[in-house]
Amino acid sequence: MSVGAFYNKFDRHANGAGIKGQSTHYCPGCGHGLAHKFLAESIEELGIQDRTVAVSPVGCSVFLYYYLDVGNTQAAHGRAPVVGLGHKFANPETMVVSYQGDGDLGSIGLAEIVSSAQVGVPMTVVFINNAIYGMTGGQMAPTTLMGQKTATSPHGRGFINGQPFKIAEMIAGLDGAIYVERVALYNARERNKAKAAIKKGLRLQTEKKGFSFIEVLAECPTHLKMSPVDTTKWLIENMLPMFPLGVKKDVEPKELFKTFVPTHDPEKVANIVSEGRGEKAPRFAQKFPQHLAKDDVAIKLAGSGGDGAQTAGMLITRAGINEGYDATHIPSYGPESRGGTSYADVHMAAEEVLSPASPQPHILIAFNQPSLEKFGPDVAPGGYIFYDSSVVTKAPKFDGRKVYGVPFSRIAKDLGKLVVKNIVALGALQAATDILPKESFLAAIRMALKSKCAMIPLNEKAFDWGIKAVQEG
Repeated sequence: MSVGAFYNKFDRHANGAGIKGQSTHYCPGCGHGLAHKFLAESIEELGIQDRTVAVSPVGCSVFLYYYLDVGNTQAAHGRAPVVGLGHKFANPETMVVSYQGDGDLGSIGLAEIVSSAQVGVPMTVVFINNAIYGMTGGQMAPTTLMGQKTATSPHGRGFINGQPFKIAEMIAGLDGAIYVERVALYNARERNKAKAAIKKGLRLQTEKKGFSFIEVLAECPTHLKMSPVDTTKWLIENMLPMFPLGVKKDVEPKELFKTFVPTHDPEKVANIVSEGRGEKAPRFAQKFPQHLAKDDVAIKLAGSGGDGAQTAGMLITRAGINEGYDATHIPSYGPESRGGTSYADVHMAAEEVLSPASPQPHILIAFNQPSLEKFGPDVAPGGYIFYDSSVVTKAPKFDGRKVYGVPFSRIAKDLGKLVVKNIVALGALQAATDILPKESFLAAIRMALKSKCAMIPLNEKAFDWGIKAVQEG
């Protein structure tokens, strides 16, 4: 049961019993309580309670779901806006409210709020700026004032820490935002303005007009170590000069948000993902390769950027999916697109991949000496190690593993295209492990090269030469 947009009792305290069931967890004098009140009143007055979703991440507002009787979603620290975008695109009629603090939004989630605002879809962000990391221990926040002492700036914020961020002005400078205002809570007049701003931000969303951002200057007596009265005075004397109140942006959108109905029909989604190819991929495997692992085979491919480790990993993943298995590919790149380190973790599971990382792979394919030396010792006992003997001049000994030195690069060069050395490696993998039938790999290669059909014969030849290299020792 709820009273307006609030629950009539808050289970956060004493399971909702007695006076604690009517109070929030916020410290006396904290601004969050008023912001909650204005948000709840605005939701009720606009008649949108049944289609509102509030997103609250880590921070003092993390327990918002105990108070507001609306749809509620928790988000990782800083990620509330992009979670809100997910709600909006999955159900465009949803009224999305992202409720965040300054450490959450201005530091950990700065990229998320900027990117989400620039998308410009109708969404409302309520940003509580109390110049401190509140719940996590009073650390310096992006909005902490110059000279202000915190747990991580005990002598006061100085030049080396940089100037405080003016978040409202930053968001106002983005084309995607249509309404940005900074308000405060220190007297009745400012509270009325704060309520009006929050309501306007929600109303604009109901009208499909665009992205709204309301920054609320709020008090935090606990970390300022002051009484609520003194905290309010401190806010007026110190925060207002740095963060002036008022409307920072209020414009009409170039066009209204176009409502659409997203499809959740499996067949339609599959058709979109497959780019209109309705046919199912051919299957050639008779059973899961339990001779390698009972129900989940872990593979690592590593080399220099440009060696094709990522592409080979994707082809293994594609081949596994085509056969009806669950398969994952997680890339890890070095700082350079060419010449830097790069590795891929691949899993292929009979039912479900529980963890996509491959810290102890059953199979390693190494395209250079550093990759072999780094990851070779991690291969599970009884596992397989493949390396490019064209470039690895001295292979370490790996007791208890099956080791294959195959000249990937030399074979590819002899075929006329060094770039296909990763396909040579896949042929060697298939011949030595029988992880999947030869036809499974070739089907994945042909699908990947459907727009470059002229390359298919060369890749098929490279794959066959990888098989031959293993078979002939």
